[in-house]
Amino acid sequence: MAVDIYERLLDRLRGMKAAAVGFSGGTDSTLLLAAAKEVLGDRVLALTAVTPYMERQEAADTLILSAQLGVRHELVELDMPDGLEANPPERCYLCKYALYKRLLGAAREAGFEKVLDGSNLDDLGDFRPGLRALRELDIDSPLLECKITKSDIRRLSELLGLPNWNKPTNACLLTRLPVGQRFTMEDLHRVEEAERFLRTLGYSWLRVRMHGDLARIEVAPEQRLQLLEQADTVVKTLRILGFRHVTMDLFGYRLGSMNPAGSGGARSVSGEAAASDESPSTDSATQGAEHRLHPGVRVEPS
Repeated sequence: MAVDIYERLLDRLRGMKAAAVGFSGGTDSTLLLAAAKEVLGDRVLALTAVTPYMERQEAADTLILSAQLGVRHELVELDMPDGLEANPPERCYLCKYALYKRLLGAAREAGFEKVLDGSNLDDLGDFRPGLRALRELDIDSPLLECKITKSDIRRLSELLGLPNWNKPTNACLLTRLPVGQRFTMEDLHRVEEAERFLRTLGYSWLRVRMHGDLARIEVAPEQRLQLLEQADTVVKTLRILGFRHVTMDLFGYRLGSMNPAGSGGARSVSGEAAASDESPSTDSATQGAEHRLHPGVRVEPS
């Protein structure tokens, strides 16, 4: 039952005097922040790392969400970690270690000794070298510890009225590049603008993978025909952005399609399946549970 899962998370947080939450604005960290706010009240701090390789809109979104939740929030600047400009196979470890080391410092400066991360149970089944960095830095992951899955998170988030409950999974812009391909800030901005443009056409579950001057577009399988129908418009815009060649990946949108070889492979994602399979069920276990879950932190989309 959704109520039992949420109570398990609240019980885990009740053992803390205060905590800072690494807050990316995604569904996982938003649920964790909302739960921490319910348990800890003013003794919670949201910390968002602003890096050169994150989408600029993501930082703006975190400010809106934290204001809706009524949580104190700080943006923490992070320079490019050493060695990351080569996009090495261990990029996620290098990034996560540098990022959470910086957040730990910011938290302690603000009087918070404990920092929480929004990793969930499903992350154990994917290529997640950053989890090692979290262990080395003694970062707690309550969602993971409580065995809460991504589908649980989406179900709970909608019941709580969190506006991003169905937000597509996102990752830093480095995941759009092949491992080992050196990059410039111009490369990252090109990818970011290409994806921003495609979202204006109605694509939510998408990636623009960059192979030099070639853009490989991944969209949800049910939108592949739509992309072909809009090919002329898409090609024209992406060529203006600097891509000489524009292609569509026939597999469709896949999580981890740029993961290093031998890391477990990519997982295909259907936008329709994600919206239906991970949305709240209509069984009697969850109907009417909303008021029992989180009456104090419910927010409305702005």
